[in-house]
Amino acid sequence: MSVNPTEEVRSEETRAVSEGTGSTPVAPPPSAGGEPVLALHGAAVRVGGRTLWSGVDLTVGAGEFTAVLGPNGVGKSTLIKVLLGVLPAAAGEVRVLGGAPGARNSAVGYLPQRRSFDASVRIRGVDVVRLGLDGDRWGIPVPGLGRAKRRAARERVEAVIELVGASAYAHRPIGQCSGGEQQRLLIAQALIRRPQVLLLDEPLDSLDLPNQSAVAALLGRICHQEQVAVVMVAHDVNPILHHLDRVVYIAEGGAVSGTPAEVITSDTLTRLYRTPVEVLRTSDGRLVVVGQPEAPALHNDRHDHGTEGSRAAGI
Repeated sequence: MSVNPTEEVRSEETRAVSEGTGSTPVAPPPSAGGEPVLALHGAAVRVGGRTLWSGVDLTVGAGEFTAVLGPNGVGKSTLIKVLLGVLPAAAGEVRVLGGAPGARNSAVGYLPQRRSFDASVRIRGVDVVRLGLDGDRWGIPVPGLGRAKRRAARERVEAVIELVGASAYAHRPIGQCSGGEQQRLLIAQALIRRPQVLLLDEPLDSLDLPNQSAVAALLGRICHQEQVAVVMVAHDVNPILHHLDRVVYIAEGGAVSGTPAEVITSDTLTRLYRTPVEVLRTSDGRLVVVGQPEAPALHNDRHDHGTEGSRAAGI
């Protein structure tokens, strides 16, 4: 497999996040005026002439972990694009770090949806992480110049790899790392510039349950200990439920937000879907949504269209 490492690791949206940022690993200034890290009031978005969702109200502070939930195709990933400034809001107000979306993307870490790296990819994990620091720049350093900067960059790469618990395998080719190991390295890449906000688009997708739990615990620890606001699109809330501070649930063109206990209830989801929905909790604490006839069933595996009628799905 022929790979351009920069293109393989960083999508166009990832580059947009990095534009205008130098490689000096210094912490960004706090958001203006002590405002919330993220604030949406009556936000709506239109794509192709169709309103995907409207009436989104959300306030996220530093060190808060927020999940964006809902069936496939309702615009969960689109919310991330709005926060990045890639897609404008059609109505309402959206502020990121006290300014317009996109204005302070140098203080935003972003991990897009991804596929696993092919086993033939030889770039090392440590180099994938380093791309988050200076992968948007070209050229070879002039010998003897900028030694202090290069040393600081090397130390920052080592520190963030240690932060995500990836030191043991960071020097392996990333194609030889497991899915969970690859995801930790990509999270390190998104964190390397010390962002104030971390936007994650389905980071647990395609991981097995143990790795989902491990990565969820890692994100919860980074969020609360490093005071990074995390907004994560998720297909299943159960692996991250105990780490969450708030939830945004999108369905049927509308949205509700609040704590998990406020949002993931029979009454709230019935009102949102405009069809009877029942939220059950299993003996091990997992949530199950039972809906009729179709809406909540879209939480089932995205590749399994299933059958008609009532179905149950973990959310």
